[in-house]
Amino acid sequence: MTDPALARLNALPIAEAEAALLHCLGAARWARAMAARRPFPSRESLFAAGDELCASLDRQDWLEGFSRHPKIGEKRAAAETSSTERRWAEQEQSAASRAAAETMAALAEANRAYLDRFGYIFIVCATGRTAPEMLARLRERLPHSPPEEIRIAAGEQAKITRLRLEKLLAS
Repeated sequence: MTDPALARLNALPIAEAEAALLHCLGAARWARAMAARRPFPSRESLFAAGDELCASLDRQDWLEGFSRHPKIGEKRAAAETSSTERRWAEQEQSAASRAAAETMAALAEANRAYLDRFGYIFIVCATGRTAPEMLARLRERLPHSPPEEIRIAAGEQAKITRLRLEKLLAS
């Protein structure tokens, strides 16, 4: 039986497919490569391609993707984002919006320290995490070396990408 959501993604014109996939990971090279790999015969093949292409990205690709996320506890990303990306980010970070003022202030301070240290925003798969958990994770990662941290941030982005591919199919 054909998966209707996957069939819709497979049938999109190339530019529309790239735009839809860009919502999942804001790296243009990844979105182009994913769109070019269609048609996907199954959800599993879609997810496997996403993982494989994530593994092929370089630092600049990751930085491009990171720029389309708001800082934890904030609403706006550095780069222009779509309403879909903003809505998904708000859902993913919903626990942060309910945090105490002290936690929000600590997140803002830690976000600044992270940005100063690494040159990009803190990326974490926030789904299901409370604001204090995200703050603790941010503080744990601050002492990392830049090469170690970019690998960790990329791994977190890959988790977010998988969740967003699932959201794309559900939308």
